[in-house]
Amino acid sequence: MTSPFGALAGRGLTTGHGTENDFLLVPDPDGELDLTAAEVAAACDRHAGVGADGLIRVVRTAALTGADQAASAPADPAAPAPVDPAGAAPAPADAPAPAAVAGAEWFMDYRNADGSVAEMCGNGIRVFVHYLREQGLVDLPPGASIAVGTRGGIRQVAFDGERYTVAMGRWAMPGGLAAVQAGYDVIVQVPGLPGPRAGLRVTLPNPHTVVALPDEAALAAADLTGAVAYDPVPPAGTNLELVVPLGDDDAGLGTVRMRVLERGVGETRSCGTGTCAAALAVRAWGGPGAPDTWRVLVPGGEVLVHVDGDQVTLTGPAVLTADVTLR
Repeated sequence: MTSPFGALAGRGLTTGHGTENDFLLVPDPDGELDLTAAEVAAACDRHAGVGADGLIRVVRTAALTGADQAASAPADPAAPAPVDPAGAAPAPADAPAPAAVAGAEWFMDYRNADGSVAEMCGNGIRVFVHYLREQGLVDLPPGASIAVGTRGGIRQVAFDGERYTVAMGRWAMPGGLAAVQAGYDVIVQVPGLPGPRAGLRVTLPNPHTVVALPDEAALAAADLTGAVAYDPVPPAGTNLELVVPLGDDDAGLGTVRMRVLERGVGETRSCGTGTCAAALAVRAWGGPGAPDTWRVLVPGGEVLVHVDGDQVTLTGPAVLTADVTLR
């Protein structure tokens, strides 16, 4: 009988997670694999496969195919520039050319659990670099950093001896200054919650919609197994972050609790780009004087998000859990 795992059958994979957002890592340094969405979905299936929120093909940039290389540029080069809550909108930067990832030795080919490709994964890239270190594929001592190619362009990842900090790049609020001033640019209906909710769109470059809730009881009541309705409907889909702002301390550190519904996956224990989107939205709602650094609490743990003008960084752990072989 033909294996549902196709090209993945017989290959050694590694499982890992970042704040319990879990992944399958597939070594393919020479770019020999041409994975289909069905093969990825079969491997990520939690009942008939190994189970994961996503799959990461570990490939050298030099081995990328023409199709991979073309996919490495952001999907929307004309995406609007970030809008700072204070009202300043930085000038848009030039979008990376398709060959921009040639400056990185390694490329993170990330797929969602349903087999669809994604622009970036903030938890996945930490696990990716941890895998490279553990396999001896890179020399990354504490205090050093490495460039990693992604479909959103090159990302720098630094290692401090325990955790990894990812330079997530430029963020954007597609609704512009008007959305920031209004506090929303989309209406969201979430099963389990009464009435429509205001949401604010953020891209990193993955699309996100962030909805604030009044308390943790409302956060727990949301049913993320049901169909969420958006107005307007996001043309490329969206991740949904439900957040409860918990204020900030005397040192200017903000805290927010979050649940996330990931595009192409379902509810997950964490989402790296989603935690950044959550912090950016809550910071925007807070207005001038809101903290630039946020603890984001997710079901799988916590990460630290820092906003520096039009850039954002994400700091968190990475863990490898097992080596497996698909049949």
